[in-house]
Amino acid sequence: MKLPSYQTRVQWALAVFLALVAGYLDGYGLLFLGTYVSFMSGNTTLAGLKSGQGNFPTALPSAIAIVFFVTGSFLGNLLTQSRLRYSHRMIFALIAALLATGAGLELHGLWNALAEIALLSMAMGMMNPALSKVGAESVSLTFVTGTLNRIGGHLAAAAGQKPLPEGQHQGDSYLARVRIEASVWAAFLVGAGVAGVTGSRFRMWALLPPCVVMIALGLFSESATPARERKITPSISRGSICS
Repeated sequence: MKLPSYQTRVQWALAVFLALVAGYLDGYGLLFLGTYVSFMSGNTTLAGLKSGQGNFPTALPSAIAIVFFVTGSFLGNLLTQSRLRYSHRMIFALIAALLATGAGLELHGLWNALAEIALLSMAMGMMNPALSKVGAESVSLTFVTGTLNRIGGHLAAAAGQKPLPEGQHQGDSYLARVRIEASVWAAFLVGAGVAGVTGSRFRMWALLPPCVVMIALGLFSESATPARERKITPSISRGSICS
């Protein structure tokens, strides 16, 4: 079995860390805020259900989560589509700042559930654009429905010996992609489990561990941009200067 390329392994490790954080924060949100901060399908269902019952105050937290998740996604995509060299590190730094703000509110007794839902949902919305692919495989970091669907699809394609739709890279196969998706799903599951174990014991400090992880990723993570895209960008820039 051939190993994936170095760039793919770096992206894979980053995806696992980010999914771990996403699962932790979604578990935290459900445990302490009664609202998902990354699972927007659940929030959409709850907002629609409560609105249909005429219980608009109960629908408000889910609606706020959806609005700020989209806001975070907009900001994250705006950064990744810019020509900034380290846009993914900026995104991780902004996510860490949002988590630190939430932790600061907790520690100073200024806790407000709706404000915290807004902060965490915006952070989760920013996370997906920071890393959208591992090698040639699209990944979803803050929700797992698409991940599970892709696992099933890749298993079916492998069973039917279907050729890959894209040119194969080193170590690429449908089963290799299943391993990527399964590890992302497992990381999300473990993150939620950790939130359940530690959150109830360390309520005041519960947001600090993911904040520290995001700071570390912002400082030390390698670029999440595929190598081919990084090579193209400088050549475009030189062409623009020459013209």
